Amino acid sequence: GWLLEWALFRFFYHRDHLDQVLLTFGLIYIFEEVRSIFWGDDVHAVQVPELLNWSIPLTDTLSYPVYRLVMSGVCILLAIGLYLLINRTRLGMKIRAGAFNREMTESLGINIRLIHGVVFALGVGLAAIAGMIAAPISSVYPGMGSSVLIMCFVVVVIGGIGSVRGALVAALLVGLVDTFGKVLVPQIAGMAVYMLMAIVLLYKPEGLFKH
Repeated sequence: GWLLEWALFRFFYHRDHLDQVLLTFGLIYIFEEVRSIFWGDDVHAVQVPELLNWSIPLTDTLSYPVYRLVMSGVCILLAIGLYLLINRTRLGMKIRAGAFNREMTESLGINIRLIHGVVFALGVGLAAIAGMIAAPISSVYPGMGSSVLIMCFVVVVIGGIGSVRGALVAALLVGLVDTFGKVLVPQIAGMAVYMLMAIVLLYKPEGLFKH
C-alpha cells in the first residue's frame, strides 16, 4: 500500500475522483493477472483453526460456529481501534486535518505525503486481515475480493465519503437489510441494498455522516 501510494496515487490527488477510481480498477486487473501467472487459478480451502473449530448449541438441531463469533469480535475490535486511532491520537488528528485541508496542513509543517503513505498502508493491511479471517468461511479463489467490491462502494456512499463512523453504521445497515431481505422478501433481496442506497442519497446526498 505504501509503495502504491508513493509510485502512483500521490500523482492523482489533484485530479478528479473518477481518475483515481479508474486507476484502482486497473490495478485490480493487473494484480489479478499477476496472481494468475505466479500462483494459478486453483481454489484453496482454508481450515478453521482447531482451537476455534467447534460450535455452540442453540437448540437440539441448531448450533452456531464459534469461529463466526470470533470473526465478529475481531471486526468489532478493529472498528474500535480504528475509531480511537482517527479520533483520539495525534496521528489521527493529522490524518483528519490532511483530509480536510491538505494545503493548510502542509503549511503547519506536517509531512502530508508521509501521512498519505501511512493511510494507504493501513488500508491495505486491513484488507489483508479481512481476507485472512474470511478465508476459512469462503475459501481462497481467484477474484474473491470482487464479490464484495461493489458492496464496499455502497457502504462508503451510504455512510459518507471520508467518515469512519459512517462506514461502520452503513456496513451494519447494509448487512441487516441484505440478511432480512433474503429472509422476508427474497423476491427483491438482490436489489434491497441498492434501494437503501437510493433512499439515503435521495434525502442525504452526502451520505449519513459528512466528512
